[in-house]
Amino acid sequence: MVTKLKHYNPKAAELINDWQVIDASGQILGRLATQVATFLMGKHKPAYVPHMLTGDFVVVTNAKLIKVTGLKAEQKIYRRHSQYPGNLKEIPYARMQERQPERIIELAVKGMLPKNKLGRQMLKRLKVYAGAEHLHEAQILGSERREAREEAAAVKTEAASVEAAKAAAKKPAAPKKTATAPKAEAAAVATEAVETAEAAPKKAPAKKAPAKKAAAKKPAAKKPAAKKPAAKKATAAKKPAAKKTAAKKPAAKKPAAKKTAAKKPAAKAASDSGEK
Repeated sequence: MVTKLKHYNPKAAELINDWQVIDASGQILGRLATQVATFLMGKHKPAYVPHMLTGDFVVVTNAKLIKVTGLKAEQKIYRRHSQYPGNLKEIPYARMQERQPERIIELAVKGMLPKNKLGRQMLKRLKVYAGAEHLHEAQILGSERREAREEAAAVKTEAASVEAAKAAAKKPAAPKKTATAPKAEAAAVATEAVETAEAAPKKAPAKKAPAKKAAAKKPAAKKPAAKKPAAKKATAAKKPAAKKTAAKKPAAKKPAAKKTAAKKPAAKAASDSGEK
C-alpha cells in the first residue's frame, strides 16, 4: 500500500526571520561562507521551502581577520570583465583584503546561493563589516527577546485556559436551576396554546350560520330580473302608436292637393275672359 504525504507549504505570515551574528575573526573563508549561506537560505529551520524567503538576516563582523588555507593568499585572484575588449581586471587576494575585506566574504557567499531572484534577495540580507561594530544592535536584541516573548505568551494562554476550566467546574449546579425555569415556562405556554385551540372551535359554528343565511338571500335578488320583460312590452306597445301618426300624414296631404286642383280651373276661366 502506497501512502502519499502532504507537503508542507508555509504562508508568508507564518515565516519568522531572525538576526544572526557571526564573528569572522580567525575563521576559514569557505567554512564561514557555507554557514552564512545556510542561514540566508533557511536550511537550518524545519519550515524551509526552496521557493520562499525562509532564511534569516546575517551580520558578519571582523571580516578583515578572515583566513584562507594553502597558498590562496598568494595565488587567489579576483577577476571581472566589462564585456569590452581588453577590459579584464584582476585583483589579487592580498590587495582585496587590504582595500575591501567585506567583498571577499560577499563573493564567497554569493557563489553558494541560488542564481535567481530569490538568491539576490537573500544576498541583500547579508551585512558584512570589517570591524567589530555594526548598526543592527536593535534588530539583534529584538530577535533574542522573541523567544522570551513567545514563552511568556504561552504561559499566559495556559493560565487563562486553567482559570476557564476551574470556572466551568464551579458552575455546574446553577445551569440546572436555570434549565428548569425555561421548561416550566415552555409548559405554561403549551397549556395556554391548547386552551385557546379548544376555545376557538366552539365559536366557529356560530360564525358559519350567518354565512348560510346570506347564501339563502341570494335567490331573492333574482326577482328584479322578471320585471325586464314588462319593460319590453311597454316599448313594443308604443311602437305601433308611432305608426298611427305615420298613417295620418297622407290624410293631411289629400286636402291640399284638392285645393290646388280647384284653383287651377279658376285661373283658366280668367284667361278665357281676357281673350274674349
